[in-house]
Amino acid sequence: MAKKTCNFCGRSEDEVKLLISGVHGYICEECAAQAYEVVRNSGLVPQEQKQQPQPTNTQQGQNNNEAPALKNVPKPTEIKEYLDQYVIGQDEAKRVLAVSVYNHYKRLQQPVDENGVEIEKSNIIMVGSTGTGKTLLARTIAKLLDVPFTIVDATVFTEAGYVGEDVESILSRLLQVADYDVAAAERGIVFIDEMDKVARKNDSPSITRDVSGEGVQQSMLKLLEGTIVNVPPKGGRKHPEQDFVHVNTKNILFICGGAFDGIERRIAQRLNTHVVGYNSVQNNKKLDKDNMIQYILPQDLKSFGLIPEIIGRLPVLVYLNPLRRDALRRILVEPKNSIIRQYMKMFDMDGIKLEFDNDVYDFIVDKALEYKLGARGLRSIVESIMIDAMFEIPSKNVTSYTVTLDYAKAQLDKANLQKLASA
Repeated sequence: MAKKTCNFCGRSEDEVKLLISGVHGYICEECAAQAYEVVRNSGLVPQEQKQQPQPTNTQQGQNNNEAPALKNVPKPTEIKEYLDQYVIGQDEAKRVLAVSVYNHYKRLQQPVDENGVEIEKSNIIMVGSTGTGKTLLARTIAKLLDVPFTIVDATVFTEAGYVGEDVESILSRLLQVADYDVAAAERGIVFIDEMDKVARKNDSPSITRDVSGEGVQQSMLKLLEGTIVNVPPKGGRKHPEQDFVHVNTKNILFICGGAFDGIERRIAQRLNTHVVGYNSVQNNKKLDKDNMIQYILPQDLKSFGLIPEIIGRLPVLVYLNPLRRDALRRILVEPKNSIIRQYMKMFDMDGIKLEFDNDVYDFIVDKALEYKLGARGLRSIVESIMIDAMFEIPSKNVTSYTVTLDYAKAQLDKANLQKLASA
């Protein structure tokens, strides 16, 4: 008796898992699946019968009335202790962040109050010059809590309908990080960097729309406060026939960060206008003119160009101090994932023990202060010093290597890194 074979691919019943019989022939399970995909993508299947992406998670995002919560939320002191292992200095910022994050995730566990008391969300805005640790603080907190975390750049956003990305694309990236688990994404953390770049360009009305400044801020209002957003599962622009994932932003913690370059002048101007007479001279002497950012208030953000509505939705204002020499020295070697430890680990993977003379650390810090690049400048300098060693040493039969001050100076001169100082 002849073996039954699939009339489409020709494989016998021994080579397939399932062979479906028809009136005049047979079809295997793989050919049947391919035929279904062809018909479904041809537009012949009614819209309501098409398979929705991630239906279970979408229904969870829509119908789950209980707020997703973490089982064990670390206490503020525990959060700060964890941050101390990775971030040097910025003690005041760490304390404020620890309390805000703890209260946020405690808010997700709040029971229904008979008196109608409902704790509102407290989004955060961090202000500090480049390289002071804004992104690192947000990333480290997300790592501790083990929640979905994404970093987006505000400079790519434009008002809806214009060239650029819509603010809803923030949630597309968060969904991707959460593997399209809507419930997990709805308790995640979003860090919006370069928030100062969407500040209103000026206070005077213009005949042209500020689609990448104030327009973006207006688009963010509902997102920050809490609303259900129709998110394209694959990102990109929306179109009417597209299937959407519905994400509720009510329990997503938004942390905004920006350098706000030049805001110190606005702070100084405000402080000078608020003191009059002989007492003003004494008050001015008490001010730390090298760290004016510590006196920042929400009204300074308004004068910089953030609209009052968005400032109200970012109630927790955190400032980060400029990094002094001693802080940069500690950042270089002390954290668990410090730059020096990373290079030592790379050499250790080749069986080589890497060491640095102590005066090399001081030299690197002095150059970082000269270039005014903050903690990010440390990596650029160390990379320029180590590039030749990383190229040559793995091919040599050595078990240890020591970086000396003379070698570091020669390598930095060779790299012509002086151009960073004028950047």
